[in-house]
Amino acid sequence: MLKLSLPNFIYLLKPEAFPQLIFNFTPMIHAAIFASGEGTNAENLFNYFANDPRIKIKLVVTNKDTAGVIARAERYKKNVQIISKSALENYSEKFIEFLKVEQIDLIILAGFLVKMPEAFIKAFPNKIINIHPSLLPKYGGKGMYGMHVHKAVIEAKEKESGITIHFVNEEYDKGKIILQARCEVEETETPESLASKIQSLEFENLPKAVETFL
Repeated sequence: MLKLSLPNFIYLLKPEAFPQLIFNFTPMIHAAIFASGEGTNAENLFNYFANDPRIKIKLVVTNKDTAGVIARAERYKKNVQIISKSALENYSEKFIEFLKVEQIDLIILAGFLVKMPEAFIKAFPNKIINIHPSLLPKYGGKGMYGMHVHKAVIEAKEKESGITIHFVNEEYDKGKIILQARCEVEETETPESLASKIQSLEFENLPKAVETFL
């Protein structure tokens, strides 16, 4: 049997004796991603934070049982919850209770096409963020998402577009801005080519916005 004297035992507990250990007692953030579509931003976040000890993407919520995000989340072994728009609105308190049990600290709306009920905003103050495919306050509001935004930007002959990541409040796309990123809109731009530029900005900047909470 190995016996250690007290001084030697204390020495072995010194951080410098174990440089591979990080003595960090900051609690891990538990995040939930809400998405309605293919889930490319969700997958980007899965990969980006895969080995980050500060955050765990614990579950994915969608309002569509045909959404591509479901298959992406299952490949990464994420808990998936499907809840309809009406259920989200009519059973807000029950779903909020579920999120609290899951210890969710941060909600990331990544292409979630349902307006968050006010009960969620009160339950998670300054803990719900959204990514929008334009430079708000331009081209925001109800019905302005995806290709609808890109077509409107091109029809208005804008010289630039971009993304806005912002806190969610009771009004569509009116919450405090966390960050914006821009791209040029060329004379020959199409909604499809602009969508590709916007997606690149989303992949680069949404993780950066999430990191501000860590």
